[in-house]
Parts: sequence; C-alpha cells; structure tokens
Amino acid sequence: MTHKFLSDNCGVTNTGQPRPFTRITISALPDNVLLEIFDSYLYGLRSGTGRRPVPQYEDLWHTLVHVCRRWRWVISVSPRRLNLQLLCTEKRPVKKNIWPELPIIIWARIPKSRRSRSQGMNIIIAALKQQHNRVCRIAVSNIPNSLLKKFAAMKTSFPALTHLALQPTDESAPVLLDSFLGGSAPRLQSLWLDGIPFPALGKLLLSTRYLFNLCLDRIPHSGYISPDAFVSSLSGLTRLKYLALTFQSPRSRAARESRVPPPPVRVVLPALAYVRFKGDSEYLEDILSRMETPPHVHVEITFFNQLLFDTPLLRNLINRAETFKAPHRGEISFSSDSVLFALFQKHGPVESKVLELGISCRPSDWQLSSIAQVIGSAIPPLPTLERLKLRGYHQQQNWQDDIENSQWLELLRPFASVKDLVLCGRFVRLVAPVLGELIGERVAEELPALQNIFVEDVWLSGYLSWQKAIGQFITARQISGRPVAVHYPESRGW
Repeated sequence: MTHKFLSDNCGVTNTGQPRPFTRITISALPDNVLLEIFDSYLYGLRSGTGRRPVPQYEDLWHTLVHVCRRWRWVISVSPRRLNLQLLCTEKRPVKKNIWPELPIIIWARIPKSRRSRSQGMNIIIAALKQQHNRVCRIAVSNIPNSLLKKFAAMKTSFPALTHLALQPTDESAPVLLDSFLGGSAPRLQSLWLDGIPFPALGKLLLSTRYLFNLCLDRIPHSGYISPDAFVSSLSGLTRLKYLALTFQSPRSRAARESRVPPPPVRVVLPALAYVRFKGDSEYLEDILSRMETPPHVHVEITFFNQLLFDTPLLRNLINRAETFKAPHRGEISFSSDSVLFALFQKHGPVESKVLELGISCRPSDWQLSSIAQVIGSAIPPLPTLERLKLRGYHQQQNWQDDIENSQWLELLRPFASVKDLVLCGRFVRLVAPVLGELIGERVAEELPALQNIFVEDVWLSGYLSWQKAIGQFITARQISGRPVAVHYPESRGW
C-alpha cells in the first residue's frame, strides 16, 4: 500500500513542480508509515530531477506541514529522520525563535546592484552572527570583499558546518586568517575556496576528520602555501576523496635552495580518488614526494610553461594507477592559451577519461615542444593505445609555419602502438608534410603500427600540397610493407 501511494501521489510533475498529495484514507496510517512516505517523498524530490536549483530542494517539506495538523505534528517530532533544513538566501532571512529550530543552509548569489547587494549582505551577516550554531552549509557566490572581510573577522565557530563554498566577485580577495571559522570546523566535509587566499589553511584542516572534498582554486600570490605545509595539513584526512589545488600564476614554483628533503614518514590518503592540480611541476613533485596515493586515483594536471619538465614521481603515480592500465584512445587538443593531452579507457560500451595533462601557454611552438616533453617525462609506455587525435578548439589560433618537423615527430614518437591517427582541421596541413618527408627506414620506424589516417574538419586551403604529402607517405609505407589507408570526410564528397 505504501509503494502504491508513493507512485501515485509522490514525486514531481512533468514541469518539475511537486505533485500535490491526494488526501485519501491515509489518516489512519500509523506514524511510522507516514514517516516512510514523507521520507520517500522528500528523497525523491531531492534526487529525482536536475531541473530545480539545489536550494529549492530544502523547502519541499513545507508542502507536507500545510496538509493537516497531524502531518505537521508527525514531521515536527522527526526532523532528523526527514533531514529537514531551513534555507537562507540573499532575499530570505532566517527569523529568530521560529519553529522549528532546524539546521540552516545559507545559499546566496549576491546581486550586483548596490541596493540589493547591501540588503543581501545584511541578511547573510545576520544569519552568520545570530544563527552560527545552526548553520550547516554555506555557499555564497559573487561575494564582495566587504562581505568576505566581515565574515573573516567574525572569529566565530560553526560547530554544525559541513559544507563551505565561497566565490568572490573581486579579483583581490582579502586574506583569511587562522581565526577564520574560529580556527576549527570539526564536522566539515567539503571546502571550496575560489580565488581566496588562505595561507593558514593548515590549522583548519587539522581540526576536521570528515573532509572528503577539498578544492582550492585560483590561489593568488598572497595565498601561497608551501608544499610541506600543505601536505602536513592533510595528515588526518583519511576520508579525502577529491583534492584540487590550482594557482593563478607560476609563483607556486618553490626555490630549489629552499626545498628540503621529504620527511621519512609520508602522508597516506587511502580514499583519494581524484586529483586536480595547476601550478609548477616542481611544486607537484614536492607534494607527491610527501604523500602516498591509492592505485585507483584519477589525475588532471595543468602546468605553467617552463623550460624543463622533470616529473618522475608523476610518472610513477600514473604507472601505478589501475585506472590507467589499458587506455585505448588519446587526444591532443590545442587552444589559444593551452594544450591538453587526455587518455580514455573503455569500460564495456562506456568510455571514460582517465588522465588529463595540460600546459598553460600561448605560442604554438611552445605548446608543441612543452606537451611533447611532458608526455615523454610523465607518461609511461602505452602498448594498448590504438587511436590518437590531434585537434584545435580555436580555428583562429595563429600557428607558426616554420615549426621544425622534428618537433612533430617528437610529439608522435611515444605513440608506437597507434593504429588510427585522426587529424582535424589545420593539423592535416601541419602534419602531412612531416609524414611525407619520411623516407627509407624512417617511414617504418615512426608510428610503426599505423594503419589508418582519418581526416576530419579539413580545410580546402592548401589542399594540393598536403594531399601530395600524404600520398608520398602512403606510397612509402606500401613499399615498406606497412600499408596505411586514408579516410576522407564523406560529407564533403572526397
């Protein structure tokens, strides 16, 4: 009977609105059955649709308490069972001494207009000051420096806080001191700071044991954290699953004379599943020298451009990762300000990205030489990789035509097992002459397993030159006993 009632009367409509309850003969149902119905109703609305903004989920229990007195009473005596929470936004304050005294979620996007901004800030500050013992989640975007300064200066503890996310609207956000959140957040589970300097973060992290998500994005110069201090602050986070650490500039590079040997005992993060980093390769190597990661970790790394990339510890991490054991496809993507190398692995019919390495730089020759160097330094042999794609996301990117062929060959050399090479757009014109100049034994030494070249999004500009170069490569491979077929896009009538 309960499941029939749930299917007929609970959930959401096609428009995403809560489906109204039908007041049938359920008034005689016992309290425990009603709680099961309410719990399923709320859970279904929270997790069953992505159309409604997240904050609105927390108000759905209001529908239930307005049905009848008995329902209101049943709900009032079981707030924990139903996970009831009050929502506070930039337009909606939380009043004092109002029933029920539930945990509070502060979810706000501070408006740009001066009047609305002032009103929204007052509402948020009042909730932080007056209800700090009940605040369990804080997520504020477009937070102005004036509000962030008031928040940071409160020195108030938030014993119920589990999630904190702050995203400022100004570029130069104020520095958070070690007294932020009272210097302690024992129940904190998720922390995301975007562009906010917090060099004393270690004290706060050492106070919690439940953190599973730590995301420090776009750390400015004033928020620099040394590798040793950062890893030491992770020592007690045995539940940490997601770790992100990105800097705004290459100042994250640690001076070699100030680097100290890693401690004899390294930090162990047994639950770590995902690592995202943007900074200097030396900084990353310092971090990896001080921590142990499980074999199932996924990595997404972006380096600032530098002359040399020496990443033996990153190579060891990738080589040990179980998720990296059998990638079948690789993709090198060039854009106006970066170049990315991604690896994909098949899990039955499903494909997933298992690795992403990138370089943040603009000149095309730097992009080419840097990504080739990083692949050579960080990526172990790829015997299972069968497909490689070269593509560009910005067609107006100015590529230098005087790039030496040896640079392209250095990029392609690690992919000895590739059977299918996909060239998109301008890369047909750039790579074809390189292949066409391979003669003699070299034609079989470079890309020895290659069987197919796929041309996609090709430009007609320079058609005769690059088609002639590919033809020379095809002929040379035919003579060497390693034939290669070229596949042109059918939609263009090739």
